[in-house]
Amino acid sequence: MKILRTILWVLVGIGFLIFAIYNWQPVELTLWQNLVLETKVPVLALLAFLAGFLPMWALHRSVVWGQNRRIRALETSLKNTAMARQRETQSPALPVGDSVVDSPLDKPGTKSGEVADPFGPADTGADGGGK
Repeated sequence: MKILRTILWVLVGIGFLIFAIYNWQPVELTLWQNLVLETKVPVLALLAFLAGFLPMWALHRSVVWGQNRRIRALETSLKNTAMARQRETQSPALPVGDSVVDSPLDKPGTKSGEVADPFGPADTGADGGGK
């Protein structure tokens, strides 16, 4: 994509250069009654282009920045939720000598010794609404 953008800007630059060569004529621009600006046509065209392009470019960059911040916040929230859920599903450390017997009734739909998926759906409990 960057190569296409570069090619496009090079073509626009060459087109503007050709325009500037063929239209290098002075123009008087009356700003107020007693204030007159004398400039060349290509400079005036470049100023008009920048006056329209820069605000839209700034708006675009601000929207992209805001969306990137929102995406980062959502990804961080998802990661924190998954880590908390994973910590909840892990059993606490047992003292030496105690043993745990896995029962299929404790967690329906899981096998003995299976690690829970932190991104999977939550257990629905006794209502059976997941499978």
